[in-house]
Amino acid sequence: MAERVLRVVIGAAPPPRLDKALARDVPEAEALSRTRLARLIAEGAVTRGGAPVTDAKAAAAEGDAFEIRVPEAAEVAIAPEAIPLDIRYEDADLCVVMKPAGMVVHPAPGNPSGTLVNALLAHFGADLSGVGGERRPGIVHRIDKDTSGLLVVAKSDRAHHGLAEQFAAHDVERRYLALCHGVPEVGDPRLRGTRGVDVESGGVIRIATGIGRHRTDRQRQTVQFESGRRAVTRARVVETFGTPPALALVECRLETGRTHQIRVHMAHAGHGLVGDAVYGGRRVKARALRPEAAEAVSSFPRQALHAASLGFVHPGTGEMLRFEADLPADMATLITILRTDGRETHSTGA
Repeated sequence: MAERVLRVVIGAAPPPRLDKALARDVPEAEALSRTRLARLIAEGAVTRGGAPVTDAKAAAAEGDAFEIRVPEAAEVAIAPEAIPLDIRYEDADLCVVMKPAGMVVHPAPGNPSGTLVNALLAHFGADLSGVGGERRPGIVHRIDKDTSGLLVVAKSDRAHHGLAEQFAAHDVERRYLALCHGVPEVGDPRLRGTRGVDVESGGVIRIATGIGRHRTDRQRQTVQFESGRRAVTRARVVETFGTPPALALVECRLETGRTHQIRVHMAHAGHGLVGDAVYGGRRVKARALRPEAAEAVSSFPRQALHAASLGFVHPGTGEMLRFEADLPADMATLITILRTDGRETHSTGA
């Protein structure tokens, strides 16, 4: 693979770690994040006096000269496809798209085409980032195939690194709307007694656990407490449906972004999502809804989950950007049916 060589001289009062020192002193135009530099160090691509330095925690002194071999981006074998995109914002560095339910973000076994990346390749043409040694759209976060909502995509290396660091630092604002079985009430003794669940001010339920792959079913994630990756979700009831209340529209805010996080956490709290064949699956209480509304709930074909808002600092301009996406037609229609059920609903405010 072709590569370019950067020469970096460490300036005054460097940070104590080599990866941090290089991240500070590498020219900004190179768009090399500390994470990427740490990977290059571990690969032996960073040398001092011709000798590789492979410890990212190594000390670097003022005046030390390092050479960094950076692989040039290679083309990837993913075919562009002229699939319509709902683009909510775009500039030279990034774009924000509204992903419909049913679309996979990135090609994988079983989904080699028809993905968001296929569509982005056709839309961007040659204007792509080369992050990680591959010339491709910069996918810095994902949402499940059957979840709808907003995604930010990097077009430049600078944007990819900057956005990735914001996600890693949990600085990105992500708000979801979900329709769940039951009502997660802050005063419910069962909910308060569930391990990992706490109640915060304003009627907010905080769910903090580890999340990792299921031991036997590799397609599922599971709550873990002695292992797994740290995951934190905050949920608040917006509206309830049924008499007695049998369903709730819930606002979920992510502090972390693990695979299936909201779906796993809501199921752990005893309130699986409507339509979620993996983690949900609970039926509506008998007589809580009229038959037509109950049928609309039981036949909803996907998890009722929507990435409704997204906020982040633009990695190029430093401007704070926020985007909102209304509920897609299927969720909006279901909620309309529930609101016109002829039985009691209760709104707690948006």
